Amino acid sequence: MRKYVYTAVAIAFSMAAHAQSAALTAKDYERAEKFMSYHTEPFIDAGTVRPNWLPNDRFWYLSATAQQNTFMLVDPVKKTRTPAFDHQKLADALSGATGNKYEATKLPFQTLQFAADGKSVSFSAAGKKWKYDLQGGTLGTDDSATPTPETQGRGGAANRGPGAGNEAISPDGKKAVFIKDWNLWLRDLTTNQQTQLTTDGIKDFGYATDNAGWKSSDRAIVRWSPDSKKIATFKQDQRNVSDMYLVTTNVGKPTLRAWKYPLPGDKEIAMLHRVIIDIDAAKVIKLQVAPDPHRSSLGDDITSGGSLGDVDWSADATQLAFLSTSRDHKQEKLRIADAATGAVREVFEETVATQFESGRGEINWRYLAGSNEIIWYSERDDWGHLYLYDATTGKLKNQITKGNWVVSRVVKVDEKNRVLYFTSTGHQSNPYFSELYKIGFDGKNLTLLTPGAGTHQAVFSPSGNYIIDTYSQPDVPAVTQLCDLNGKVITTLEKTDVSRLVATGWKPPIPFTVKAHDGKTDIYGLAFTPTKMEPNKKYPVIDYIYPGPQGGSVGSWGFTASRGDHQALAELGFIVVMVEGTSNPNRSKSYHDMNYGNMGENTLPDQITTIRQLSQRYPIDTNRVGIWGHSGGGFATAAAMFRYPDFFKVGISESGNHDNRNYEDDWGERYNGLVQNSDYEAQANQNYAKNLKGKLMLAHGMMDNNVPPYNTLLVVEALQKANKSFDLILFPNSAHGYGQYGPYMMRRRWDYFVRHLLGVEPPLDYQLRPAAAPAPRQ
Repeated sequence: MRKYVYTAVAIAFSMAAHAQSAALTAKDYERAEKFMSYHTEPFIDAGTVRPNWLPNDRFWYLSATAQQNTFMLVDPVKKTRTPAFDHQKLADALSGATGNKYEATKLPFQTLQFAADGKSVSFSAAGKKWKYDLQGGTLGTDDSATPTPETQGRGGAANRGPGAGNEAISPDGKKAVFIKDWNLWLRDLTTNQQTQLTTDGIKDFGYATDNAGWKSSDRAIVRWSPDSKKIATFKQDQRNVSDMYLVTTNVGKPTLRAWKYPLPGDKEIAMLHRVIIDIDAAKVIKLQVAPDPHRSSLGDDITSGGSLGDVDWSADATQLAFLSTSRDHKQEKLRIADAATGAVREVFEETVATQFESGRGEINWRYLAGSNEIIWYSERDDWGHLYLYDATTGKLKNQITKGNWVVSRVVKVDEKNRVLYFTSTGHQSNPYFSELYKIGFDGKNLTLLTPGAGTHQAVFSPSGNYIIDTYSQPDVPAVTQLCDLNGKVITTLEKTDVSRLVATGWKPPIPFTVKAHDGKTDIYGLAFTPTKMEPNKKYPVIDYIYPGPQGGSVGSWGFTASRGDHQALAELGFIVVMVEGTSNPNRSKSYHDMNYGNMGENTLPDQITTIRQLSQRYPIDTNRVGIWGHSGGGFATAAAMFRYPDFFKVGISESGNHDNRNYEDDWGERYNGLVQNSDYEAQANQNYAKNLKGKLMLAHGMMDNNVPPYNTLLVVEALQKANKSFDLILFPNSAHGYGQYGPYMMRRRWDYFVRHLLGVEPPLDYQLRPAAAPAPRQ
């Protein structure tokens, strides 16, 4: 007993000794706010290349630094990168024409248009549109009309119909379909003539309706055929699906919002009756197959790139390949339909023990009707790879990619040359760094196309013959280079310069690698320390968590000057960490499945062992550990405070899905399995609320249509029943992300950690001012 008394006294003295002062001031908060993105981004130079494409893969972009803005012209064929024109001559000509003084380094415009013959450029300045002759150096007014986004390819702004904002436009840009009274209508974008395509749609059993429970809109969900003559869509039956309810807060009676939102275990979920619509004949062809559960191979959102996902037309629009996903995501059936008759034939199926995914954020399978083949994505060998199938027999022809790495996204399929282009992770020292590769359909000639250490983002030129590649690391600013299709660097376009940012006192986060809770698996993360560390002082630690299995805490592994408010929090006197725990994606299948059927674990053992290991490297006080997260991170934060109350002392749980029986059907059934096969009760946070020992703040938007607020209210009720003290913030009319109240929530988060983890008083009602940041350079 005496030992525990001494320990308690020691901790109390320790906390007192670590208190910086009686209070933090508004000046302290103001200094921390300087590390938010709206203050750091203006100090970054030459960080972006936005290509504006010209004929023959040439392009121009604006290179912007503190000293000057330069319009650069790049010719990949000639391998040249030069100023697009003589900036001094243009500045002199414009100054003479307007009577204003303009500097060559800061021309009064940031965009321009090249003439079709490439001999002149047009731009707007001083209230006029100008045309500058690149050869003669002469300047004159330009009276030609410039198409606006509203008039390009839409038949003119005056011809836009009432459903234009939710229309799906055909590939030829001449037609669009939209929903009206649960039916699909066609609009001619030139004449504005409207034609009804379907007639039997009714409420909750309509055509092309967009509703994933957590996400809904009035847009039409279709996939146009390449020839713009047919569309693939569905008639969605949600007549017997249960409703979700939210109510507004206002003077007078509240407004009830009700929509279809199935939950795990519900007998009825939305079902898709697949159809093809022949536009010219206004004919609906029903596919001869049983209705599919409202699922895609990536989740419950059946869209991909804004249109219907998991479908793929043949080039001549005579066939439609589509994927049917079982309710629990364990079975996938690849099918091909005859677009004229609706007859459907089975090609092959794949069944898995946990849950199937067709890629990392993108659907990766493709139907190659020309060669009668299927590009298929599978994790059957424990890694996400591509396989080639015969589309007639359904037999495997060969595995295309293989190895202890992951194909993330199929970017391009060159059917003529039988070459695939794809992004991939797992090749570098950090397994989350992404790169672009190509490989033959036969699995030969794997080629890296984006050289350089870090994570890459690549854009193809219009011809597909060149790549603009930007790569970086969390602590290494970006380099942008132009490469050919063999991975050879043609020229470096820009190198991000952060010298002005560093001069303000900024520093990047610190990447780290530690062992997971199993003691052998490498896991990766970032640490943020105060820019001015006091010697011989230990700092409380704040763990930012997003546990997966959908994503991870770090998110992008590329460079960014500010990641949320993590560095700002560190400046207030904390060390902030974020770690990609086991069960997060972008690695092996077995790694991703570590918490399958047990999402309540939430990577928390990994969070704890990470902090303990980092305390051997950094001055972390493991007796003062805070944690916070939003959505899935809110779920994990409450679980941390209830399941590990002796380790986590202060938590802020925002918009958490605390009981997945109260969250949309797909999420839990994808990662836990069906209710009858998994113990959802054992994962529900309210069942552990009685264990709370530390300080907990709960927050939720009362109009949250993603994670309904009743998730948090279940925890509130359990805490009240257990006679536990806690704090609660409700945003009466806010959705999942709090909207305009985001800065308020951030300030309350700072206050909570300062008061309860740092042990000092925050300034009263400090006002975060994003709009007060320095204006971007002109």
